[in-house]
Amino acid sequence: MTNWGHYLNQMRANAPLVQNITNYVSMNIMANVMLAAGASPAMVHAEEEAAEFASFTSALTINIGTLSAPWVNAMQMAAKAANDAGTPWVLDPVAAGATAFRRETAAKLLALNPSIIRGNASEIMALAGAITKGKGADSADSVEAAQEGAKALAKSIGCVVAVTGPQDFITDGATSYGVTNGHALMPLVTALGCSLTGVVAAFAVGQPHLEATTAALAYYGLAGEVAAETAQAPGSFATALIDALHTVTPDILSQAAKVELL
Repeated sequence: MTNWGHYLNQMRANAPLVQNITNYVSMNIMANVMLAAGASPAMVHAEEEAAEFASFTSALTINIGTLSAPWVNAMQMAAKAANDAGTPWVLDPVAAGATAFRRETAAKLLALNPSIIRGNASEIMALAGAITKGKGADSADSVEAAQEGAKALAKSIGCVVAVTGPQDFITDGATSYGVTNGHALMPLVTALGCSLTGVVAAFAVGQPHLEATTAALAYYGLAGEVAAETAQAPGSFATALIDALHTVTPDILSQAAKVELL
């Protein structure tokens, strides 16, 4: 039986510096989530410094939520710098299939071999080339429908792919895990998915990416469960989630992780 709390313990011991090129909506929420979890977030996206920062940070996340041409250039430069430094980087392909600009940007970033890709079912299916029903950043496809595409994508890129939803699906193309931790209030707070990407990156530092990603999703979902014990609506839930991310311990995660080897 895997000790999933080990990965949380290691992440907090490392307190990794994670560079996040993320969207305007999520910056503040993501920074607070990552601080509460035990990581050190840096929101660095300018063309003039993104690559230099990526050369010494512990991990990098790239989120295509609010794209512009200068940001796309910075994303590519940072990803290349991370690759050169042997630094893990996580792609969050927000609404990847929605417009030609997003499809082109996603293709450019996929060509730079992300270590981990985390998205909803529609986003992952768009990356895998499937026709989806996704509308904007919301998923209209089931996690189950995205599983084969996720496996194919993981094999083709040589990375870990995480499809998040009611039951998360995490795969490296050969081995797959399912995670059922979580709560129905989580999708009702903006940017929680974007923030999860930063937590995944923090867990990935110095740890095997498949298991680290799985542990990160279980931890995040468990924090949602804990938060829902005291909050009944989205506003109070958002605050309670920050508290829960801080208070969930490795021992609690080991006992309450709902992870299945598929």
